[in-house]
Amino acid sequence: MDTKQIEEKLVSEIKLSPLQAKTFLLITCYGKMNVSQISEKLAISKEVATKTANELMNLGAFIDISESDFEAMHPRFTAVNMYRRFCERENIEFKRNKIVDSIGVILEKPYEDARTK
Repeated sequence: MDTKQIEEKLVSEIKLSPLQAKTFLLITCYGKMNVSQISEKLAISKEVATKTANELMNLGAFIDISESDFEAMHPRFTAVNMYRRFCERENIEFKRNKIVDSIGVILEKPYEDARTK
């Protein structure tokens, strides 16, 4: 699965918005970023970057390092965590989702590479 396919699966399986999916992948694959960096890399306003990062934090994808710095948690944990929260919101029985599991596995290497530079 390439990045575009992962982004599409995040939207279809976990119901992230396309911008949330892009932001999640950006920080997961490149490491901790502040709002200005997110804004610049995704060509969005700082306000939109802040709102999106905070939404992802509420969905269980990010932790906030400070008011403007965000970091992704390990993708194997995060993908399942976001899916679990989606199931709770939609009142769907939570059970194993192989697509969501594969997203976590695929993102594990770029996540670790970004944090061991």
